[in-house]
Amino acid sequence: MKTSELIEKLEGNGVVVANECREISTGYCGDFLSFVMGKAPVDCAWFTVMTNINVAAVATLAEISAIVICEGCVPDESLISRAQIQHINIITTKLDIFNAVLRAFDAS
Repeated sequence: MKTSELIEKLEGNGVVVANECREISTGYCGDFLSFVMGKAPVDCAWFTVMTNINVAAVATLAEISAIVICEGCVPDESLISRAQIQHINIITTKLDIFNAVLRAFDAS
């Protein structure tokens, strides 16, 4: 799916939409940054509640298609600025992580 489709499915907000056509292959859930760096698949949507600037570095290193910040959490201004510079998609949603993933990848 494309980033724009994910925003729609999550009834989310595209905080930074650097590339709305970027493909998303799968999802990855996690807040422990070293795990995400080592285990998140390339081109995934990363579902998290982390909102600080370190999220941008991890997303870049892991070649993540979109960061999905869940549970109504608001990204730091420093994260938004870094994402704009590094062309990283950031989506926010009010959904909890479990329900965000279910909605994003519902096959029905």
